[in-house]
Amino acid sequence: MREEKDFLGKLPVPENALYGIHAIRSAGNFPGRDPFHPAWYRAMGLVKQAAYRCILSFKRAADGKFPDDKLPAGMERMEVFDHLEQAAAEMASGKYYDHIIVPAVQGGAGTSINMNVNEILANAALIHMGRAPGEYDVIDPYRHANLFQSTNDVVPTALKLAVMQKLHLLEEGINSLRARMEKLEGNYRDSMRMAYTQMQQALPSSYGMLFSAYNEALARDWWRISKCFERIKVVNLGGGATGSGLAVPRYYVMEVVHQLQQLTNVPVTRSDNHTDTTQNLDALVEVHGIMKAHAVNLEKIASDLRLMASDLTGAPEVSLPKRQPGSSMMPGKVNPVIPEYVISIAHKVYSNDQLITSLCGQGCLDLNAYVPLIGHAMLDSLEMLTAACNSMGSLLLEELEVHGSLSLEKVLRSPAITTALMPYLGYRDAEQLAAYMQQHACSIWEANEALGLVDFAELKDLIAPERLLRLGYSLKDKR
Repeated sequence: MREEKDFLGKLPVPENALYGIHAIRSAGNFPGRDPFHPAWYRAMGLVKQAAYRCILSFKRAADGKFPDDKLPAGMERMEVFDHLEQAAAEMASGKYYDHIIVPAVQGGAGTSINMNVNEILANAALIHMGRAPGEYDVIDPYRHANLFQSTNDVVPTALKLAVMQKLHLLEEGINSLRARMEKLEGNYRDSMRMAYTQMQQALPSSYGMLFSAYNEALARDWWRISKCFERIKVVNLGGGATGSGLAVPRYYVMEVVHQLQQLTNVPVTRSDNHTDTTQNLDALVEVHGIMKAHAVNLEKIASDLRLMASDLTGAPEVSLPKRQPGSSMMPGKVNPVIPEYVISIAHKVYSNDQLITSLCGQGCLDLNAYVPLIGHAMLDSLEMLTAACNSMGSLLLEELEVHGSLSLEKVLRSPAITTALMPYLGYRDAEQLAAYMQQHACSIWEANEALGLVDFAELKDLIAPERLLRLGYSLKDKR
């Protein structure tokens, strides 16, 4: 064991641990089980790497213009920042993650995250220099690893970076899902079905129309998600603790986001008002609201497919792929597990949305103390929605089948088909035809034969699928 101290006292730290006393205190204060999100951790590495690059650039600029001026405290030994940048690059690749011991749920606005990261970076850099962890007289977590930085600009900037990276994956997932939905739309464009309103048979329709409606909803989801980058890209990095830039070199304030852009090739943008960006998190509420809208569409599609594939009313018109045995007691039973999985995810996203909304509203004066849980919920929703898109596309839509002949038979036996005859027969005769079909459980052919309301050839023309699916009718059609 090694011993580390802070102004509260001393604590033992495992000899080879890259975390330090602050992380140990935090882990004791917040005994949660949810781990800090790996994507956020890697983004912290990128933000720190940009900070160290900016510090090195600042030194070169200062040497060129003001060679005799004294540099700010912490910049006495510039070689340490080369080692810190190397350690930060390793962190960005996921290295040292097992030394993150602070949980996702915590108090302190993310200070525990920042300090756990600073301790890892300082100790990893010390090892690069051939030193032992804990030799903070050489590289210190505060003086060096955190130079010109604050929890309040580094942690939310890393969160937004991680969110943008995850949004790209969600975009890809939605587009992949759309491609499969378009394929279903094309395959079953002319397959007839009954449309339902309030779970009652309404009008003749087609599976092509149904899948096209789903596809339009997913297209809106993609468009809205693509606009999220504009909302989330503005960061307060360089603003310091409250966005005022106090104790931060102006060079660093103006340059550090540019370093992050070059490093990540992600279009992060320096805020025009660091004070606003530090204390107000409404952009996160807006972006998650758009994610929630996508969850709503996924749930609607999954619920519809599950319902249409059920055997509540006899043989289903739609068959879902069989993915796993459905019961430990009932042999041969197969459950709609993919729709249920998607619906479960949608409701978790809804709960995350309420959490994010309420905690963003809890921002107090110049800071929001709940960034850690807000960020954890954001990344949780992004990963779940991406997983839902991928599962729905590859495990549900890819092998979904529509039984066209069964669907057409159901249309012809539905009293709702008589709606198509109203412009020609009027409401009363069409109603009489529908009532006969209901009473005798027969097709429109049999009912019309019994009542003699329409000539057979004319009826055949009036209820032809291509006519039923036509948008509206013209007077020419009535001749």
